[in-house]
Amino acid sequence: MGCLCSKLCLKNKVVEVPDHPPSSEDIASSDIRDKCRELVLDNDKLRKIMEIFLDNVHRGLKRETHADSIVKCFPTYVQDLPNGTETGKFLALDLGGTNFRVLLIELSGEHFEMKSKIFAIPQHIMLGSGEQLFDHIAECLAIFVKEEQVADQRLPLGFTFSFPLAQKGLTKGILERWTKGFNCSNVVGNDVVQMLNEAIDRRGDVQIQVCAILNDTTGTVMSCAWKNHNTRIGLIVGTGSNACYVERQENAEMWDDVDMGSGKVSINLEWGAFGDDGALDFIRCEYDEDVDKNSINPGKQKHEKMISGMYMGELVRLALERFTKEGLLFGGKGSDMLFERGRFYTKYVSEIESDPPGVFNNLREICEELGLKHASEQDYINIRYICECISRRSAHLVSAGLATLLNKIGEKKVTIGIDGSVYRFHPHFHNLMMEKIKELCDPSIEFDLMLSEDGSGRGAALVAAVAARLYNQNSRT
Repeated sequence: MGCLCSKLCLKNKVVEVPDHPPSSEDIASSDIRDKCRELVLDNDKLRKIMEIFLDNVHRGLKRETHADSIVKCFPTYVQDLPNGTETGKFLALDLGGTNFRVLLIELSGEHFEMKSKIFAIPQHIMLGSGEQLFDHIAECLAIFVKEEQVADQRLPLGFTFSFPLAQKGLTKGILERWTKGFNCSNVVGNDVVQMLNEAIDRRGDVQIQVCAILNDTTGTVMSCAWKNHNTRIGLIVGTGSNACYVERQENAEMWDDVDMGSGKVSINLEWGAFGDDGALDFIRCEYDEDVDKNSINPGKQKHEKMISGMYMGELVRLALERFTKEGLLFGGKGSDMLFERGRFYTKYVSEIESDPPGVFNNLREICEELGLKHASEQDYINIRYICECISRRSAHLVSAGLATLLNKIGEKKVTIGIDGSVYRFHPHFHNLMMEKIKELCDPSIEFDLMLSEDGSGRGAALVAAVAARLYNQNSRT
């Protein structure tokens, strides 16, 4: 019998990868396995989650239930996908974490050139005023366009803003709430495009026209659709998690713009908030409660906190701390660093699971780094199993959401564009998703997972380029 494999699209190459990632379940301690059982989601639970999620999506799409819906399903006002005729120079601003990027992209048919620079956002600005934040961004924009010698050109800018956003138009977006550690004052409830434009105007030394605001998931769809015209879903699994998909305009009752001819609109789900009403409490455990209670936004983004890279490492650390105190790990003797909140990084999970089964080179180094040199080989086996349980749960929750969307879209061949550090760097996340989506979605649907090439950057520029193309087309008619 041949090896069962799936295909990973990476940098235009198709790489064969095994469908069944390794598991330490058979060799982990029975006590650890028993206590990790609450982290395992069987298909019955996942199908129940799919039913609840689909109901949430329907409520978010309908005008009469939208206000009370947890999954908001915001129309993005992006109606068209790239068609290869976009040309010119475009700026992109990608804000969605502790760093942000500014990009200059030149398009010529299906060829592009890109230059970019990363800027940091200091902690005091992340927690300061909105004016401080946008003044800082405007200053960095000015530095970049002057370095690239395009400060005297009036360039269209696509603004990727990866926070919950209620869009009122392609250039108007109201911040619903902060996530990912941001808590800038006087921004929630305001138009972030207007705040950025005002910050640019206060400087008076650059000419930049913000012509589109989008979420990183929309950028991911645009970036993948530029190469694969079957793309209908965008997914982010990184610091945070969110998804968007292409919906028929008649189903999106909050949609109130003019149809440019496609009959479709991209919907920003904001699925990180799924479960904020308690709908996922039947699968949440004490580690989820602890992470939520000690987060900057208790009670919010519960789905995201079970999935994303911002929280995955801490979920593992909490399990390790509990099992150590119960005498099941390290002979009951932990370390100050193990018991320090936030000290077990999510990158450790990927590094630990990157070792072949039975090999613990990365894990041994991590334990030494955490002051756990006394860890035994059985401890290594157990730690890896705990990491596998947390990362599998994340991948399976994502898969349940994607299978729901595939079934809802109903097309026979769909590409899902994906970006984010967890998907990119976890060695088995892609395989886990392929395997589980196949089990959960309609078997007649053919799907593939495509790694987005810079969705939040290139995708933002493509939204700006498509908007400019449509504007020019309409101006000529």
